[in-house]
Amino acid sequence: MDLQGRAAFVTGGSGDLGAAICERLARAGCDVAVGYVGNKDGAEKVAGLVRGLGRKTTMVQVDQADAAACEPAVNAAASGLGRLDILVNNAGWNIGIPFPELDKLTVDVWDRLQHTNLRGPFFLAKAAAPHMLKQGAGRIVNIASIAGHRPVGSSIGYATSKAALVHLTRCLAVAMAPAITVNCVSPGLIEGTRMAQRIPPAVAEGVRKSVVLGRGADVKDIAAQVETFCRADSVTGQVLVVDGGLVFH
Repeated sequence: MDLQGRAAFVTGGSGDLGAAICERLARAGCDVAVGYVGNKDGAEKVAGLVRGLGRKTTMVQVDQADAAACEPAVNAAASGLGRLDILVNNAGWNIGIPFPELDKLTVDVWDRLQHTNLRGPFFLAKAAAPHMLKQGAGRIVNIASIAGHRPVGSSIGYATSKAALVHLTRCLAVAMAPAITVNCVSPGLIEGTRMAQRIPPAVAEGVRKSVVLGRGADVKDIAAQVETFCRADSVTGQVLVVDGGLVFH
């Protein structure tokens, strides 16, 4: 798909990875709706960057843990940009709870993880599909995690939510074919981001020691893969891990 003049909605666009994805898509020729929850200053900064690249932009506040907020957010993005061709489900939530500390994984924490990281992306994708079908094609890219492939990460609740997001990607690829492709990027530890800072230090250090490149994932590499999935016409239901080279998956 030629990205020039396309419109993309990037959830969590005010964060470190989200900002990199917004910039990458804007440089590729996309207008970008910057999604955010509470970091309005960050969203404004990213929107300004997109605008500075000569692309149209709008900001959309949405807490995707609230299922009822998903469709209005997608509609706002499409209205603000005049169309919608791409959805990047980048927003997520995590909390550092070591796996053995099961008592700390309360119902409220579990539900917030599942609602934000799994249910939200589903309802956003569902709401985006009609807008994409109006254009005859669409692209959805989910951002999962290496924790969705291995029993690692900030908590059991986070890992299982991302594992489910990986499989949701494959299921939606079937459901939305042939007009809309659905793919997924699974980053490993992304150094220097707020999300990474919530991972227990011992877990983060263990990841650093286990990757063959000796360093974690880079936001620019992840953003580049998002662009690649958006451009591809014959790739769907695929998951690419960007983690610095963990030996076993």
